[in-house]
Amino acid sequence: MNRRGYFITLEGGEGAGKSTLLAGLRDHFSQRGVNLLQVREPGGTALGEAVRSIVLDPALAGISPESELLLMFAARGQLVRERILPALDAGQWVLCDRYVDASYAYQGAGRGQPADRIAELERWACAGLKADLTLLLDLPVSIGRARAAGRGAADRIEAEADAFFERVRNAYRDRAQAEPQRFRVIDASLPPEQVLNAAVEAVAHLFEANT
Repeated sequence: MNRRGYFITLEGGEGAGKSTLLAGLRDHFSQRGVNLLQVREPGGTALGEAVRSIVLDPALAGISPESELLLMFAARGQLVRERILPALDAGQWVLCDRYVDASYAYQGAGRGQPADRIAELERWACAGLKADLTLLLDLPVSIGRARAAGRGAADRIEAEADAFFERVRNAYRDRAQAEPQRFRVIDASLPPEQVLNAAVEAVAHLFEANT
């Protein structure tokens, strides 16, 4: 029977370079012979992709913070049960673009939802699933916003003010400081190849533990 796979999450604000790093990590894991499942939040299932289209739609600017939080956990609960847990149980490694930390940062610090409310939803919706390792791409909001602006029209989240993203960044940094055993903070203002090298170094201990 295969050992349970590792669950790695990738977090960061807008324009942090998550997509570029995900592609690099996917190649790295492939070269190492890892059986990898890559998913994203919200998304990864039919329900999750429908929620994604709602949450990011700029025409739905009036979604309440409470509704946004519940939508995120509805998508998350489905993703955990439909795809992540079965993959881990089968011995696959899972690389997830955002997970629960994003709700503490965006819906919590960003939207003002209480942390204890998010924690209760996490206990209820996530079946006890915690990340083995979280890579946090950290960079100043001004740099991230400038990068994101070059990608085209802003979605509903990207249209928020700088103050919103400053709260998001600070929340991520606070969580990383509170859980240094799980988080690896990477300077996302570095060139992409250096960011990838730092991420590869951060995941190296998982390969050692797997031998």
